[in-house]
Amino acid sequence: MPLPYSDAIDPAHAGASRDAQPRAGRPLIVDVDAVLAHASLSSEAIWSELAHHPSAIFALAAAVLRGPVEFKRRLVISAHFDPARLAYDTETVGTMLKALGEGRPVYLASDHYDGMLVGAIAQHLGVFTAWSATENGARLDPEALSLLHSWSKGFDYLGQESDVLPDGATPIPRRSAAAATLATAPAVGWRVWARLLRVHQWAKNALVLVPLLTAHQFSLGAMTTALFAALAFSLGASAAYILNDLLDVTADRAHATKRERPIASGAIAPVQAIATMALLLTAAVATAAAISPPFLGVLAGYLALTTAYSFRLKRIALVDVVTLAVLYTVRVVAGAVAIGVAMSEWLFAFSLFIFMALALVKRYVELDRRSSGDRPMSRDYQPDDLAMIAVLAAAAGFNAVVIFTLYISSDTVRALYSHPQLMWACCPILMYWIARVMLFARRGLIDDDPVIFALKDRVSWLALGSMGAIMFAAL
Repeated sequence: MPLPYSDAIDPAHAGASRDAQPRAGRPLIVDVDAVLAHASLSSEAIWSELAHHPSAIFALAAAVLRGPVEFKRRLVISAHFDPARLAYDTETVGTMLKALGEGRPVYLASDHYDGMLVGAIAQHLGVFTAWSATENGARLDPEALSLLHSWSKGFDYLGQESDVLPDGATPIPRRSAAAATLATAPAVGWRVWARLLRVHQWAKNALVLVPLLTAHQFSLGAMTTALFAALAFSLGASAAYILNDLLDVTADRAHATKRERPIASGAIAPVQAIATMALLLTAAVATAAAISPPFLGVLAGYLALTTAYSFRLKRIALVDVVTLAVLYTVRVVAGAVAIGVAMSEWLFAFSLFIFMALALVKRYVELDRRSSGDRPMSRDYQPDDLAMIAVLAAAAGFNAVVIFTLYISSDTVRALYSHPQLMWACCPILMYWIARVMLFARRGLIDDDPVIFALKDRVSWLALGSMGAIMFAAL
């Protein structure tokens, strides 16, 4: 690799120098990949670019076909990532600080990345005497190492074990798991994988079972089909969550809680996440195809919409919450398609409004917890929008109650229930629950997602159970 030497630091790199006079002591040279934790600079740049400009995938693909030099140059001109939000290896940083404390010079070097990218990291960390990178990302000939003759005492090297070093160079053993490359990322526990897949979010896919209950389809075959349909949506949703985490890795690292997500924290490498995403998609499509072609079509539409949400729609004010409401409603539609029953227009309208309310509450919570007066990252909202979002959430929630009351008075209910008048008792329970969610959001008692809050809340379960008992009595 092109290690820095006293007579060969490019003048353009002078801004990265910490002092003009060379330090005494044995130099420490650190490779860029040794500084990053479980992620390469290329990976960060690629996903950051796609998050800002999805169409850039075509330019990146064309650059790959033209060769590694052109690809790395493309990353230089397109990288939107912030070096302050990269995941750094704490052991490597500790070694560098120790060397500085001993009065030794510390250099950052790379033969993989352009000087613009290497310099951004060097200037952010601010601990390097100087840094060196190859011109336009091209790899230099190994003979360039002979220019290290000015360091007669040799140097210590912190980088890949496979790198060929000149005489007098001493590689520093690395015990941290962060030393692994992308292809050999360390094994992680099942809890980390469960967080990556967001298994706790699978409960949302119980919405696929709603048509089973509203249409009174309680046969073993219908229930089995509905359960497999919920499984297909769970697998597909987990794949969508992984894609979202890959695109939002920079923003997640700036978030108080999302920084602990497996990809943002560096616990799982991007290449592992991509492979897992592919497996989940394959399993979801295979399960959906086994149920029926129409159900596979609904799942494909869901995946297409959630992908559009991850790339673009979530950054457009109000479009994001409407999309979330539709994604929830699609789950209900998919349940009807899976068991072969007609989707009730009443159920469809109620689902749209109640999920619109919950999506607005989710956005309200995010805005209310902002750490500054600036608009939240990746969101097209202003701080003053908070009151309007609260009004819209309340309006959508109580419109759902109105739709439910109209449903009770419809001919559809009379055909399904012997005592439909009993269902009026559900209305005050539903009104109380919606108002309680809004009140708790205002008080800051809902962490992030109101649906997850409801699944953990005893009062919500009591309300749901009471409504279920009332509807059962009305049969």
